[in-house]
Amino acid sequence: MSEPPLSPRLFDSPPPPGEVPPRLPSPFAPGPPGPLARRAAELLRQRLEVEAPRWDALWRPGGGKMFGVLVVSTAEGQLGFLSAFSGMLGGRWEVEGFAPPLFDLGARETFLPEGEAELAELGHRLRELSGDHARAVLESGASGAEARRLSERRDALSHARAERSRALWHRLTWDYDIPNARGGRVPLASLFDPRPVPGGAGECAAPKLLAQAYRQGLKPLALAEFWWGAQPEGGGRVSGAYYPACDSKCRAVLGSMLEGLDVDPAPPRSTGGAARVVHEDAWLLVVDKDAGLPSVPGRHAPGRDSVLVRLQARYPELTSAHLLHALDAEVSGLQLIARDIGTRAALQRQLARGEAEHRHVAWVEGGLPGTEGRIDLPLRGTTSGPLESLASRAHGKQAVTDWRVVESHGGRTRVWLWPRTRHAWQLRIHAAHPEGLGAPIVGDTRFGSEAGPWRLHAEGLVFTHPHTQARQDFSIPAPF
Repeated sequence: MSEPPLSPRLFDSPPPPGEVPPRLPSPFAPGPPGPLARRAAELLRQRLEVEAPRWDALWRPGGGKMFGVLVVSTAEGQLGFLSAFSGMLGGRWEVEGFAPPLFDLGARETFLPEGEAELAELGHRLRELSGDHARAVLESGASGAEARRLSERRDALSHARAERSRALWHRLTWDYDIPNARGGRVPLASLFDPRPVPGGAGECAAPKLLAQAYRQGLKPLALAEFWWGAQPEGGGRVSGAYYPACDSKCRAVLGSMLEGLDVDPAPPRSTGGAARVVHEDAWLLVVDKDAGLPSVPGRHAPGRDSVLVRLQARYPELTSAHLLHALDAEVSGLQLIARDIGTRAALQRQLARGEAEHRHVAWVEGGLPGTEGRIDLPLRGTTSGPLESLASRAHGKQAVTDWRVVESHGGRTRVWLWPRTRHAWQLRIHAAHPEGLGAPIVGDTRFGSEAGPWRLHAEGLVFTHPHTQARQDFSIPAPF
């Protein structure tokens, strides 16, 4: 059953003079939104906090999402705002008090269940075949020919499932109705044609908000989008922080929807930093990435700009599993990428045994009680909740970081950090936690106080090449 029509929530009091922008600020503008949009966003955050038990899944690992508000003016000149979320919320496309999606749910239900059932069956067959292949490889005396035959069948089935998924998504994109301020409408697929539509395009908060405003004859005045909940798997989002609309999914969609509105010019398309291949051979890659570029695109946005997506243009066989360590988007420096399973396993063994090193350098807030040491503080495997809850000697998994002071001045300390284990946010938590350094990394506002660019860089990488047996030593100085 569809929810009742959505009306804007009116402000309790008029905004001070000067807070209403003369024209709609660009959704792609960096930095925090204006005071009127922030006021609306704060009211939505208050609602989310009140309804926290209802949306507890947002705080599970990888469960957070983008929310948005659009300040609008009614025909009578009253000011209020609309709210929306990206994708689905609580497993639903339509939730009371939020803008609905840009497609007809009833029309989608006429063909989507059959397609999803087919994908589920292909996935089940693929898992069975993968298990058969693994057993064939492990069983004593299993022939190489049998393992290769199963591998070929598995690859063919995987390809068939990917093609069916792409075809289903392409069919869905023709049902997304994209309006503009002039009263025109186009299907989502036409905005990207002949290129494929990125996954999740048209499902972000901003397009939903504009479409709802047009439906009700409301004038858009200001927009704000913020992340709420646990960080995404690829990092790069902090709960409560504001983010501009993304280039990969929303540039074409919003560019069309804003036609007919008086809008500030959009800033040039962001490149998100560079990813430079500093070593390449038949078995592995070493990449130097800039801060601001995610390592992987994330589960719900496979086309999102990232190190992996950029590399796949040249090395299509790569997946996120090939990255030996995925740096957070805010972290710059060296990454090691294996090009085959055997190389990956060999490098993982070296890292686990301490035969390979990945040295980071960071500036942390404050001074340290010594000049070097080891942090042996088990982590619970979650990035949600207060700092003290992220580590547990009783329930966490072993996490070890070695450290050494390089220099200290201006109320900050420069340290080398060697992660001996691999956990999400290990260096961040070990630096900030009272049982670690007790000194958050500069720029990490989740655990510290100093805003600005992160001061964490993976500057050194040392390992033995699994095939040539040559000792490899790479170093990229920190940009700070």
